[in-house]
Amino acid sequence: MKLCLLLVFAVSSLYAQTNTAQDPIANENAAVLQHVEELRAQCIQERRMICGRIVKLLPEGIVVDSGYTNLMRAPLNQSWLIPGSAEAARATNYIESATPDSVCLGQVYLIDLPKPPRGKKPKLYDYVVLEGFPMGKFTYTSVGTVEHTVRQFSAKVTTAVRWRYGHEIEEQERAKSPPSN
Repeated sequence: MKLCLLLVFAVSSLYAQTNTAQDPIANENAAVLQHVEELRAQCIQERRMICGRIVKLLPEGIVVDSGYTNLMRAPLNQSWLIPGSAEAARATNYIESATPDSVCLGQVYLIDLPKPPRGKKPKLYDYVVLEGFPMGKFTYTSVGTVEHTVRQFSAKVTTAVRWRYGHEIEEQERAKSPPSN
């Protein structure tokens, strides 16, 4: 029985390999899928821990002043949303590293927040501790006409991969289009 199953898998594997070699659409799809996986690996490699105070609530996300490393201690690390009454301080003499899961420093815009714990909603000056995947820059208006540009992160890797792929397509389109006079 095992030998029969092994033979079936071997034959189907050979059939699939010969079939894709003749099908240019399947080859193109495989190349796109491989590239998306490379983008996903890149996003995971560049992820940061965003731990800080909410300084602005926006319709699609929150602006966080990140760098409060002591929020990652027990018992605060039981939830991604921590009440503003918790005792926390900004890290001093800390330099953001380029390694995965290093703590992000400075103001960042975070989207795709997880579902809040039961009965809680993110409020101004609450704290958050989340893993974020980079998505370029975001500009928001703080007071009046004062604009700030900060790094944008998503709490979901799929959103960051989609953004990167779309950003690459836009760059390719810009490179193809003739210069305007």
